[in-house]
Amino acid sequence: MREVHVGENEAGQRLDKLLGKLLKEAPKSFCYKMLRKKNITLNDKKADGSERLSQGDVVKLYLAEETYLKMTGEGSIPEMQSQKESGFETQTKDSGKGRKGAEDLLQQLPIEVLYEDDHMMLLNKPAGVLSQKARPEDVSAVEWLIAHELVCGRATEDSLRTFRPGVCNRLDRNTSGILIAGVSLAGLQTMSAMLKDRTMHKYYLCLVKGKVAKKRRISGYLTKDQSANQVKITKQPVNGQSQQIETEYEPVAGNDKVTLLKVLLITGRSHQIRAHLASEGHPLIGDPRYGSQKVNRYYEKQYGLHTQLLHSYRLELPVLEGKLAYLSGQVFEAELPSAFQKVLKGEGLWQHGKPEG
Repeated sequence: MREVHVGENEAGQRLDKLLGKLLKEAPKSFCYKMLRKKNITLNDKKADGSERLSQGDVVKLYLAEETYLKMTGEGSIPEMQSQKESGFETQTKDSGKGRKGAEDLLQQLPIEVLYEDDHMMLLNKPAGVLSQKARPEDVSAVEWLIAHELVCGRATEDSLRTFRPGVCNRLDRNTSGILIAGVSLAGLQTMSAMLKDRTMHKYYLCLVKGKVAKKRRISGYLTKDQSANQVKITKQPVNGQSQQIETEYEPVAGNDKVTLLKVLLITGRSHQIRAHLASEGHPLIGDPRYGSQKVNRYYEKQYGLHTQLLHSYRLELPVLEGKLAYLSGQVFEAELPSAFQKVLKGEGLWQHGKPEG
């Protein structure tokens, strides 16, 4: 017999939804059959699956151990199944391999924690690290996040079966900076809602080709080519797949060749900053997809640069209510990567430990 104690992250959902997450390999008919036969009970009473769960409720599963392991996916945690590529070993309560695998994974990715509490985390993602895995064998910031929660004790193998921490925004692999994560249901919901309604302000720093003299707010339409993993920017929508975009930027420092821009992302679309600025004649330095190959070769030879200079450096939160009200008006910043600083210093745009101007 197994017990599931409903916590804050599971409360509020229907019992059948919880069972669907827990017994992810089981068909719905199996769960309802077990409920009818009282092989699954809620607070020691028969249930039909439609009940709304409250914190402190206890769900008991009177299943054979072999059946339980089969229906939960052989006892492995979603996103962390036994794969040599991921660095995680099969999770078992007795062997301790789960924690060891998590500790090993934390050493694989040089991710910095800028802020954390029981509801949310802000990570400083380096260039070269995926926000979310693109292939099963990838190791991304999501796997790092789950490993961190296991090691710090906020999550356990059992709790990860019914609730998984996750990232709320995405940064391109070679874009560095602030990655927002929710480690509780309230954290995920609150952060995701702010991103959706655009009350959270995200600022980026990027170095672009050419001289930019004044602050501007530009708009257009973005159309993604899924097969090429590339987007095109137009002044008018191309088809029903086009998405409207808005980007605001202002010069921070510059010379005759390049300008350091502070960018406010009004809409958050795939490759938006990179493609939108390139469409204005100011491609990012080091950008292999939308940038100038000739310019990029110069910066690679001069500074050893191998990635675009785009960094999510500042996050401003609005007034909040509810469980995360203590974060109202908070501002967080992530320091520029050393490779970015090196180029700015070489171009004479870095003084006294910060961008000139």
